[in-house]
Amino acid sequence: MTGDWAMVRFRKSSRSSTNGGQCVEVGLQSGVVAVRDSKCPDSGLVELPATAWAEFLSVLRA
Repeated sequence: MTGDWAMVRFRKSSRSSTNGGQCVEVGLQSGVVAVRDSKCPDSGLVELPATAWAEFLSVLRA
């Protein structure tokens, strides 16, 4: 699933703090979601199908 994420705009979580706390960013490309650490965006990312991400969010909201 590894794609080219260089040109994808990542969005920081609304739950992320501005004082150096736990921060994640999410990007979407061709039905694949990537999640990365906003403090170290070049250290790698986790890719998963957008359907799996949607299910994850659904479980969190429940």
